[in-house]
Amino acid sequence: QVQLAESGGGSVQAGGSLRLSCLTSGKFSGTMGWFRQTPGKEREGVAAVDNDGATLYGDSVKGRFTISRDNAKNVLYLQMNRLKLEDAAMYYCAADRLSDLWSFFPYGLRNALDVWGQGTLVTVSS
Repeated sequence: QVQLAESGGGSVQAGGSLRLSCLTSGKFSGTMGWFRQTPGKEREGVAAVDNDGATLYGDSVKGRFTISRDNAKNVLYLQMNRLKLEDAAMYYCAADRLSDLWSFFPYGLRNALDVWGQGTLVTVSS
C-alpha cells in the first residue's frame, strides 16, 4: 500500500496563494484528493481527481483552488489562490483505488478511503 506525505503548508495572508503537494511512495492508480479539517468542525472534501484527470471541487473552493496530479512524479498538487480566512485548516491528502470521483468525498467523510497522509497545516491571517 502506498504512503502519502503532504508538504507545502504554511502561513499566508488572506488573498495570497499556496501550493500543497502530496508525494506518494509509489505508483498509484485510483482517485486522489484533498480534505481539510479544523478543530470542532466536520471534515470537508476540498478537491479530487481521478485517473483520467477529471476533477471535483467542494463548493467553497470552486474557482480558487486547482487540483492536479503528475503520475510520472507520483505527486498530487493543490494550488490554492485567493485564500480566505476560512480556508485555514489542516489539509489531508487521501487516495483510494476503487472509489470514483463522486463517491470519494462521501467515503472520505466516513474515513473509508484506502490511505491518508499525516496532514499539512495552512494558516491564513488578515
